[in-house]
Amino acid sequence: MVQIHPVQALPVDTAAGEVQSSPYLTTEKESFTIWMRSLVYHSKGCTVFDSKGNLLYRVDNYDSKSCGDVYLMDLYGEVLFEFQQKLGLFKSCEGCNSTGTRFRLRKNFKISARGSSSSYKVVMKSSKDDQQSCYKIVSHGSVFTIEDGSGRLVAEVKKKQSNNINGLDFGEDVLTMVVEPQVDHSFIMGIVVAYGLLKCKL
Repeated sequence: MVQIHPVQALPVDTAAGEVQSSPYLTTEKESFTIWMRSLVYHSKGCTVFDSKGNLLYRVDNYDSKSCGDVYLMDLYGEVLFEFQQKLGLFKSCEGCNSTGTRFRLRKNFKISARGSSSSYKVVMKSSKDDQQSCYKIVSHGSVFTIEDGSGRLVAEVKKKQSNNINGLDFGEDVLTMVVEPQVDHSFIMGIVVAYGLLKCKL
């Protein structure tokens, strides 16, 4: 039986990210599998596994229109981030957690110099230091990357490819998320969830 979770993670030496005390901090480049399906029957959402196939995160969205509150939870059901979509002329999605970290994701309407790519801006604000930092999602078709304010890559999400069986197609709903070292992958997953909500995929 073929497993859809990653086989291994590849270590690198470069560091990225700013969070230093999170239990979700990566120590090396880590690979995760995102299955764009909820474990709850008849609900939208996604399920995330680590490189060993262990359940790590889940999102269960009971709102068919994806307009209500949506929650990113750990495997025990503890809420890590809460999301709300803001409708209007420029639709956005806001996420927050219990530590006071808040961010807003919205589409960047500036003309991109990267050909057919599109981008989304993430403005993050913490109540602890009242400082803002920006992240950016750059989408190239089915692949998108997350960059910090200096343009440094912190994560990449793309369709999962098999390393063992030539030609095996996991389908459009199985993705690989690769997170760089020294990055809080719970926050990265929060950005991915907000992006999925704006794209009506959750």
